[in-house]
Amino acid sequence: GKPWQNGKGESFNGKLRDECLSREWFSSVMEAQVIIESWRKFYNEERPHSSLEYLTPLEFKQGWKAVNLSPSDWSNKWGL
Repeated sequence: GKPWQNGKGESFNGKLRDECLSREWFSSVMEAQVIIESWRKFYNEERPHSSLEYLTPLEFKQGWKAVNLSPSDWSNKWGL
Protein backbone atom coordinates (compact mmCIF):
# COMPACT_ATOMS: atom_id res chain seq x y z
CA GLY A 1 0.00 0.00 0.00
CA LYS A 2 0.86 3.63 -0.36
CA PRO A 3 1.58 5.73 2.74
CA TRP A 4 -1.35 8.07 2.14
CA GLN A 5 -3.73 5.08 2.11
CA ASN A 6 -3.10 4.36 5.81
CA GLY A 7 -4.60 7.28 7.70
CA LYS A 8 -3.97 5.87 11.18
CA GLY A 9 -0.32 5.16 10.46
CA GLU A 10 0.21 8.57 8.96
CA SER A 11 -1.57 10.23 11.88
CA PHE A 12 0.73 8.45 14.34
CA ASN A 13 3.82 9.30 12.27
CA GLY A 14 2.80 12.96 12.22
CA LYS A 15 2.27 13.04 15.99
CA LEU A 16 5.61 11.30 16.61
CA ARG A 17 7.37 13.77 14.36
CA ASP A 18 5.61 16.88 15.74
CA GLU A 19 5.50 15.96 19.45
CA CYS A 20 8.81 14.16 19.83
CA LEU A 21 11.31 14.16 16.98
CA SER A 22 11.03 17.81 15.98
CA ARG A 23 11.43 18.97 19.59
CA GLU A 24 14.50 16.97 20.50
CA TRP A 25 18.18 17.08 19.61
CA PHE A 26 19.71 13.66 20.12
CA SER A 27 23.40 13.40 20.97
CA SER A 28 23.50 9.59 20.70
CA VAL A 29 21.44 6.65 19.53
CA MET A 30 20.95 5.56 23.14
CA GLU A 31 19.56 8.97 24.08
CA ALA A 32 17.17 8.84 21.11
CA GLN A 33 15.98 5.36 22.14
CA VAL A 34 15.30 6.46 25.71
CA ILE A 35 13.43 9.63 24.72
CA ILE A 36 11.38 7.93 22.01
CA GLU A 37 10.47 5.03 24.34
CA SER A 38 9.38 7.52 26.99
CA TRP A 39 7.21 9.33 24.44
CA ARG A 40 5.77 6.01 23.21
CA LYS A 41 4.74 5.03 26.74
CA PHE A 42 3.17 8.45 27.29
CA TYR A 43 1.33 8.21 23.96
CA ASN A 44 0.01 4.70 24.60
CA GLU A 45 -0.72 4.86 28.33
CA GLU A 46 -1.14 8.41 29.64
CA ARG A 47 -2.21 10.69 26.78
CA PRO A 48 -5.97 11.30 26.41
CA HIS A 49 -7.15 10.06 23.00
CA SER A 50 -9.93 11.78 21.08
CA SER A 51 -11.08 8.39 19.77
CA LEU A 52 -11.63 7.30 23.40
CA GLU A 53 -13.71 10.38 24.27
CA TYR A 54 -10.58 12.09 25.63
CA LEU A 55 -9.88 9.38 28.20
CA THR A 56 -6.50 7.81 28.68
CA PRO A 57 -6.30 4.21 27.48
CA LEU A 58 -6.18 3.02 31.12
CA GLU A 59 -9.30 5.03 32.05
CA PHE A 60 -11.10 3.69 28.99
CA LYS A 61 -10.10 0.10 29.82
CA GLN A 62 -11.31 0.44 33.41
CA GLY A 63 -14.64 1.90 32.25
CA TRP A 64 -15.04 -0.78 29.61
CA LYS A 65 -14.37 -3.55 32.11
CA ALA A 66 -16.96 -2.08 34.49
CA VAL A 67 -19.63 -2.24 31.78
CA ASN A 68 -18.57 -5.44 29.97
CA LEU A 69 -18.03 -8.23 32.45
CA SER A 70 -16.78 -11.52 31.05
CA PRO A 71 -18.81 -14.72 31.73
CA SER A 72 -16.29 -15.78 34.40
CA ASP A 73 -16.84 -12.40 36.08
CA TRP A 74 -20.62 -13.00 36.05
CA SER A 75 -20.28 -16.22 37.98
CA ASN A 76 -18.01 -14.57 40.53
CA LYS A 77 -20.21 -11.50 40.90
CA TRP A 78 -23.58 -13.27 40.96
CA GLY A 79 -22.47 -16.41 42.85
CA LEU A 80 -23.25 -18.74 39.92
